[in-house]
Amino acid sequence: MESTKTVNMTTTRLVFMTGAAVFSLRGLSFMAIEELTMFFYVLFGTIFFLIPASMVSAELGGAFGSVGGGVYTWVKEAFNKKFGFLSIWLQWIQNVVYFPILLGFAASIIAYMIGKPELSNNGTYVGIFCIVVYWISTIITLNGSQLMSKIASYGFLLGTIIPGVVLLLFTIIYVANGNPLAFLHPSAVDTTSAYIVEGITHPRWFPHITSLDNITFLAAVILIFAGIEVQAVHANELKNPSKQFPKVLLFAAVLIFFLQILGSLALAVVLPESKITLQSGLMQAFENLFISTGFKWLLPVICLLMAFGVLGSVISWIAGPSRGLLWTAKDGLLHPSLAKVNKNGIQQNILIIQGVIVTLLASIYFIIPNVGVAFFLLAALTIGLYLIMYMFMYAAGIKLRYSQPNLVRSFTVPGGMFGMWAIAGIGFLAVLFAFIVSFFPPSQLPVGSPIEYVGLVLGGTILFTGLPFLLTIGKKTKG
Repeated sequence: MESTKTVNMTTTRLVFMTGAAVFSLRGLSFMAIEELTMFFYVLFGTIFFLIPASMVSAELGGAFGSVGGGVYTWVKEAFNKKFGFLSIWLQWIQNVVYFPILLGFAASIIAYMIGKPELSNNGTYVGIFCIVVYWISTIITLNGSQLMSKIASYGFLLGTIIPGVVLLLFTIIYVANGNPLAFLHPSAVDTTSAYIVEGITHPRWFPHITSLDNITFLAAVILIFAGIEVQAVHANELKNPSKQFPKVLLFAAVLIFFLQILGSLALAVVLPESKITLQSGLMQAFENLFISTGFKWLLPVICLLMAFGVLGSVISWIAGPSRGLLWTAKDGLLHPSLAKVNKNGIQQNILIIQGVIVTLLASIYFIIPNVGVAFFLLAALTIGLYLIMYMFMYAAGIKLRYSQPNLVRSFTVPGGMFGMWAIAGIGFLAVLFAFIVSFFPPSQLPVGSPIEYVGLVLGGTILFTGLPFLLTIGKKTKG
């Protein structure tokens, strides 16, 4: 398939788009709830996932940047078109499942902005908000990559980086004013992150692991760092993709690491673990900080900026994986109608179908009364699908070293063949472990019947993984 290259992307803009796709302030609550053991989880995610994913993506993205297609092209070149389709499908469908999670966070932000924080636990409000904002984001995306990339970039800068800096500054002021550090007074109930000596509760630096359900959050950590490769579909829009795209991933990975570790620590300083909720913990922290320092009027302002940041993140995800899916339609793996693009070159029919699925998934907030549980159930399903895709990506990196040894690679995972086996192998084993762990109900949340939980996650994973094979039955691919 011939590539149609449109140069309208800069390195800085793609760094911000990648940052917007990977890092979300929403993830700070996931980390902060683990208190000081967060350092273990963040380091695990960075060493065993973010670094391997960045390096392998940089090599593959640099090699095929001028061709486009992202993970679809990488896996197709290593194996075949159907496995390439499965990979991009998994990246796309997990992304579709992820939208109600991210938008649920935005719903909580708006609830605090209008002075009705209790709405963040109202399933009807959260569900309606997710559906309406998603379709608004889709309309924006349909207007072309120029508008989309600007909103995604500015959304990351104004709605993620600036609120993150404000969080750090006000946390420093909070501590300087003599307020206690919440993580030094952990809940005695959660033995995973705390222990008791002579009646006094102390925080742990390393999680106390007694069973796999104690570390189910480890799979959620992987989700927080996932997505570093997603903007590879835009690599061929750079002037010199083979050199620029590896730099994009390097800069984005460093930025993501520091934002995650500093932001999570700030949240753990302000709120005790028992007060942190997955969907609104960050807003609770901002509210406490602003009230304690006499700047309560800043809360609606920071909420507005953060809502804009979520919009930018949603738009980044709407455009990325769905564009990779467009390549499979052009290769004959999907119905020809899905290869249709509008006058702005956007895959309109794919986005419409995507919107219908997101609408149905967002309805889970209407059914499950506990928003936090619905939040985590969606996350658990998302993780499993995405991790399978990463296994294919790592395998493709290794396979292409053998099948296409003379392929021009602007960036190469260091250490020769051993280096690729080590980096991709570590990444593969990490995601495989996280994939297994994701099927265990979390001890931190009241998910109800463990059998129902496992059944839902396992059934959803099998269904969404099997669908692409059903869709390609009888299809004659091009080339």
